[in-house]
Amino acid sequence: MKIKNLALWLMVTVFAATSLAATSMEGQLAPDFALKSSTGENLRLSEYRGDVVMINFWATWCGPCRQEMPLLEELYARYERVGFNLLGVNIDDDANKAMQMIDELGVNFPILFDSRKEVSKLYNVETMPMTVLVDREGRVRYVHLGYKPGYENKYLDQIRSLLRE
Repeated sequence: MKIKNLALWLMVTVFAATSLAATSMEGQLAPDFALKSSTGENLRLSEYRGDVVMINFWATWCGPCRQEMPLLEELYARYERVGFNLLGVNIDDDANKAMQMIDELGVNFPILFDSRKEVSKLYNVETMPMTVLVDREGRVRYVHLGYKPGYENKYLDQIRSLLRE
């Protein structure tokens, strides 16, 4: 019985530490980065200053990522014309797998490749997917760890709020 309690305590502690690490970024300037995109061009986060930006870290082996992608595509299609951008940062070692998945899912938002995991380390990514919302001034406003159905409603509310600022 004590071992079960210890295991539960450890799981809660690790989850809390992970949550705190990610949420400690909230209010801070989003670390700038440049990565090669699926179109072959390099994209830099700071070039989107003035827009609301969602950065979504994902991988092909992540089931919740696959589930979330079409919903993110809907948000992107709906709000892109009013100052919202979405950067999907793939962390797979093989960009070809990522390209297959985005083709399969019909994703049109920019996909960036972080095969060396440098940007993932910069953002303390330890959970897949991880979604970061950055305001027009380049500050991290919201960090979401993982994905469960319904999170897209939170994203929608937060995007609308940031676009109104």
